[in-house]
Amino acid sequence: MQILSANELKTAGVSAITRALEHEREAGVTVRGRLRYVVLEAEEFQRLRDLELELALQETSADVAAGRCVQESVDDHLARLDALRLSGLELDPSVHGALQPARGPFSAASP
Repeated sequence: MQILSANELKTAGVSAITRALEHEREAGVTVRGRLRYVVLEAEEFQRLRDLELELALQETSADVAAGRCVQESVDDHLARLDALRLSGLELDPSVHGALQPARGPFSAASP
């Protein structure tokens, strides 16, 4: 990855990015010596986004095939979420189907 300093970007502008992306898919921008931003051409960003969405679809399809899903009406779904919230549990988004104590300013388990 080609690295540009914020100062280079400030003085050379978009042409610095254009040069950096001539031979690589991304360019890093450092601020005070630390990598802070990564710049991509719009087509590359869209390609990565499409791959991300394709992976999400594959994971969802695998969850459905393995029975890790619930089929219910909107009203039933909202009632189930309310029951989870009131019980002090919520779904842990990092683990499919895992429950954890609710946390945060709007959860029932907060002090």
